[in-house]
Amino acid sequence: MIETATMRAKVRQFLYILIPIMVTQIAMFSMTFFDTIMSGRYSADDLAGVAVGSSLWMPVYTGLSGILLSITPIVGHLIGGGRREKVSFSVMQGVYVALVISAATYALGFLLLEPVLGLMNLDENVRRIAFEYVIALSFGIVPLFLTAVLRGFIDALGKTRTSMMITLMALPLNVAFNYVLIYGKFGFPELGGVGSGYASAVTYWLIFILAAWIVWRHEPFSTYRLFYRLPRATFSKWKEILVLGLPIGLSIFFETSIFSAVTLLMSEYSTNVIAAHQAALNFSSLTYMIPMSVSMALTIVIGFEVGAGRFHDARRYSLIGIFMAIGVAVVGTVVIFTFRDTFAHLYSTDSEVLELTAGFLVFAAIFQLSDAVQAPVQGALRGYKDVNVTFMMTMISYWVIGLPLGWALARWTDWGPYGYWIGLITGLTCGAITLSVRLRMVQKKHTSRLEA
Repeated sequence: MIETATMRAKVRQFLYILIPIMVTQIAMFSMTFFDTIMSGRYSADDLAGVAVGSSLWMPVYTGLSGILLSITPIVGHLIGGGRREKVSFSVMQGVYVALVISAATYALGFLLLEPVLGLMNLDENVRRIAFEYVIALSFGIVPLFLTAVLRGFIDALGKTRTSMMITLMALPLNVAFNYVLIYGKFGFPELGGVGSGYASAVTYWLIFILAAWIVWRHEPFSTYRLFYRLPRATFSKWKEILVLGLPIGLSIFFETSIFSAVTLLMSEYSTNVIAAHQAALNFSSLTYMIPMSVSMALTIVIGFEVGAGRFHDARRYSLIGIFMAIGVAVVGTVVIFTFRDTFAHLYSTDSEVLELTAGFLVFAAIFQLSDAVQAPVQGALRGYKDVNVTFMMTMISYWVIGLPLGWALARWTDWGPYGYWIGLITGLTCGAITLSVRLRMVQKKHTSRLEA
């Protein structure tokens, strides 16, 4: 990361950081994407089971790992402010927090997984597959959260290509493990959709081991001497990580868990409707990796500029990221709408599931536009370390406006299950508007402080 003087230089540096993040995010999500697709090819029950299990796991994972996203702005502010000597200590405290979060995740799963699945009106086989899939994934919880800390450190240094290469090396292995364990090849047991959970867990361990080795052995990461000694746990630093990270994690949780809530509410429909809904949601989640990547890149560059006191440069980066995300979303909306039938065939060969999936993908296409604003704006606000108001806005937009509206449309109109998607789109749009207003207020405050 370097200081830039012109808009062209900013665009160049932003793309240099963004593109590897985007590739990494798409590759990481592709593990769940391939889990769903390959399980769907095994059977409709496995598609529904893996999709339901994934929809329960993702908000927990993204919400709790969202807490660890605070490592990126913390390290970014330290480096931007010329306090490199404090970076190693902060990252190691993040490692400790990640271990505590892992333990909390196991406790939550032990207490809640079976009761939550019991609330859903699922076929017994679908419920079994969903339960066993999440259990299989759980073997990768510890490396998954530890990798989140290491990636936050790596990305804060602007070395996003390193994260990209680590994930790209692991993705083909994940697909191969899926093939072997889902379909029972080369003497391994035929586990169906559950096998994809074990495949992902093994891949998470490989990614962590590779990331830890690179941080330990290769410059510029090795110059920070992570893992050379284990500092004592310092709760004041934990407090800094959690005070910044908890609102981030909760914002992400409220955004992602609403999809799980919709899945829970849609359990009153047939297995084919659930499978089609989850297939469309899986695909839209894949396309969401683009605005999410822009969001993460904005956190890095804005954190660096704000740490150095260059607030005008931070504002220019926010404009670059938001307009870039909107442009990509417009193209994505047209592509999904045009080729929705083709995309539906990726998930199933069942004629009813195909028709329903294509219908849900129409709404997924519209989804892209709101996501293109709200996700980058959230990333920009994290770069400013402004997270508490963002959390409240997110909760109100999704849970007070979006979900109740979707439930009402599904129950009292002819939209049926599609009504939930209309509610989701409405909630996202409200979030995009209110968060944009908040970003403008934060930027004005920093700019006026600089001029004063």
